[in-house]
Amino acid sequence: MSDNIAKPPQIRFAGFTDAWEQRRLGDLLIFSNGINAPKENYGKGRKMISVMDILAKEPLTYEKIRNSVRVDKKIEEKNKVENGDLVFVRSSEISEEVGWAKAYLQDEYALYSGFSIRGKRKNNYDAYFIELSLNNVNRKQIESKAGGSTRFNVSQEILNSIIIIEPSLDEQMKISSLFNHLDNLITLHQRKLELLKDTKKGLLQKMFPKDGADVPEIRFAGFTDAWEQRKLSDVLTERNVQHPQNKNYPLVSFTVEKGVTPKTERYEREQLVVGDKAAKKYKATELNDIVYNPANLKFGAISRNSYGKAVFSPIYVTFEVNDKLAFPSYVEMFVTRQDFVRYSLRYQQGTVYERQSVSPEDLLSLKILLPGKEEQLQIGNFFEQLNVTIALQKRELNSLENLKKSLLQQMFI
Repeated sequence: MSDNIAKPPQIRFAGFTDAWEQRRLGDLLIFSNGINAPKENYGKGRKMISVMDILAKEPLTYEKIRNSVRVDKKIEEKNKVENGDLVFVRSSEISEEVGWAKAYLQDEYALYSGFSIRGKRKNNYDAYFIELSLNNVNRKQIESKAGGSTRFNVSQEILNSIIIIEPSLDEQMKISSLFNHLDNLITLHQRKLELLKDTKKGLLQKMFPKDGADVPEIRFAGFTDAWEQRKLSDVLTERNVQHPQNKNYPLVSFTVEKGVTPKTERYEREQLVVGDKAAKKYKATELNDIVYNPANLKFGAISRNSYGKAVFSPIYVTFEVNDKLAFPSYVEMFVTRQDFVRYSLRYQQGTVYERQSVSPEDLLSLKILLPGKEEQLQIGNFFEQLNVTIALQKRELNSLENLKKSLLQQMFI
């Protein structure tokens, strides 16, 4: 077997048996740097591909290109990006971004900026297959060749030297088609997820009274009574109990994304604890407590504990809900609304933004609007079910993204 022949990947389409061949990227593309024009030329003329367009998750199309530039006809003719060409990030402060590739798959040509490099097609290949290969199995090769300490760079010479391993054009097209289909499914699920999130956001605005009102714009049938205004301190009582971690009270994290959640290995710091770990005490929280991080409330760090008995860092605050007045699921939806969080931030204290916080005393001084308990229950149950639907949609999206990641590892070499 000759030196330029490589073993096949782990997974292949039926009917393809030929070995894949090693080639230099310079055998496929001719490289050149992009346009640097005077400031007054930008914002008009033909669309110009920028680094942000190359790094964007969505496919590179003329309509989605953000910038434009006006140049004379000779420069425009020389700097066309046409169907089947690739564009690369020339320079970045992040090593994972430098040399990132994007295939241009549209008939209407675009231009490209001086912070990028164009690869002009000079041989036959499937452009999306090459993009996938470069951004996955070839990433280590590209990053290892990118020079720089505070900033990383690739040159035309570096891109010329990159070794890519490719099958026949027919097999490239078959692989490209599969990943296009996967990308379309992922995009569809992303849109569904965004739609669900937007629906929840809109309903949170309409199913709770606006400022000065005592009834919401939308409510369940059969409820007509005005909502009662109470202080949050009537509904929530701070829980200041300490426990060592044990099987009944495991040590957990509290995050903006997941609320009270098991600690991951990445955030595990127990090995840094000096002395008797079993004796070290943490703040305890119980199922259905309302938990928040005073310093990160501005980022939405407030939620209901749906995990159960646990202990976590004393920097977090946990409240018991007065079940004679309110259901925890209802209180959660009230206090996690953007309107409530935005209003509570008026009470932030601290001179440095990152350290500004809302104290438990100030939070409890805020107002909460309470309908009757039966209406609270329906509202809480409704949003709980909506949250379950959103979580399922996230899970489906994650499954598709993980499937794509796995196939990229097994269908390329």
